[in-house]
Amino acid sequence: MFRLENAQSLVGVVLIPALCWMLSEARGRFPWRLALGAAAAQAALVWLLFGFSPARSLMSDVGSAVDGLTAATQVGVKFVFGFLAGSAGQPYAVTDPSALYVFAFHVLPVILVICALSALLWHWRILRWLTQGFGLVFEKTMGLRGPPALATAATVFMGQVEGPIFIRGYLAALTRSELFLLLTVGMACVSGSTVVAYATILRGVLPNAAAHVLTASLISAPAGILLARILVPRDPALERAEPLDLNGTKTYESSIDALIKGAGDGLQIVLNVAATLVVFVALIAMADGLLGLLPPLAGAPISIERGLGVVFTPLAWAMGVPWREAGTAGSLLGVKLVLTEFSAFFDLAKLGPGVVSDRTRVIMTYALCGFANIASVGINVAGYGVLVAERRGEVVAMVWKAMLGGFLATCMTASVVGALPAALFAA
Repeated sequence: MFRLENAQSLVGVVLIPALCWMLSEARGRFPWRLALGAAAAQAALVWLLFGFSPARSLMSDVGSAVDGLTAATQVGVKFVFGFLAGSAGQPYAVTDPSALYVFAFHVLPVILVICALSALLWHWRILRWLTQGFGLVFEKTMGLRGPPALATAATVFMGQVEGPIFIRGYLAALTRSELFLLLTVGMACVSGSTVVAYATILRGVLPNAAAHVLTASLISAPAGILLARILVPRDPALERAEPLDLNGTKTYESSIDALIKGAGDGLQIVLNVAATLVVFVALIAMADGLLGLLPPLAGAPISIERGLGVVFTPLAWAMGVPWREAGTAGSLLGVKLVLTEFSAFFDLAKLGPGVVSDRTRVIMTYALCGFANIASVGINVAGYGVLVAERRGEVVAMVWKAMLGGFLATCMTASVVGALPAALFAA
């Protein structure tokens, strides 16, 4: 049943694209058809995934496949690092199993595996065939060409750096709008390796947590595409109608050569990503330390995430959160933007039933499920600096706007979910 609270969420569905239009590089080229289509596609996907039993089972199978890839990666990680990677046999008593989840051992190694696999698939010409197939689908739905369409689909499950790896040979030939689109969608979605972690964090406080997190990453892709097209509109004249012919741009002597060189490329990305994360998180901690020297405000120390929480309170309300809970929800958005979604999910899991309602918890799960945060700015600059070094300057110039687009894309997703009947998720 459609209620007033559902109508409240429609404010976010309209407001968020309008905010992006105000920041657009070409306000006269608003993609009206794409805007209506993206919102409708998100709503339809949620109805399908939660209201149609076979589709729900299929999502479970896809999640199992992603888990299989992650599990296979962990076998290699545990062989090299032993109990440090969270394997059985720790030489100490484990009182908090969640503490065994270490970013360096669970997320970064997936990049190595994806790099090696993508090089092998490129050598076998499978990626080129997949590119043409995805191009046929997305050309009719979202107006994307084959290469960015494939990268967008891969990003939904593999992550913001791993997805573009699948089309590394095409990155230099993409238009500026297409490159921005990949940055934005990458920050609007999450990776398969983190979906399991988020679901584990929310398992005790949110029914069907895995389904919600996986769905959130999937349906945020259309929102990311829409907001990217609004912020940096496409120029059809720059997009060639014929398929890009990049034969010979990336060649390998054999399958083994492809695996070895792919792993080597992945190692460069892993090192850049890890180093950048350390620096960015440290800088935020330093900034909060300096703000902590100021007198407390309203009985609490001043911090970057707290200030952003105040700023985001109206946005939380527009997504459908009741005003009495909007301050708490806005703070979660601030934590997500500054200290990554991991910290925000942990904070959401700690909120008792009396602090936020079940509906607010569902809405915030979708709003927080994305890589759009300050640390991801460094991750993308580092990752794309290796993948397509000649366009690093363009990435640096666009990455902050892409972070905003990705952040608002998850908020738009949350608004669409909030506009749907709550009974759909209880079924």
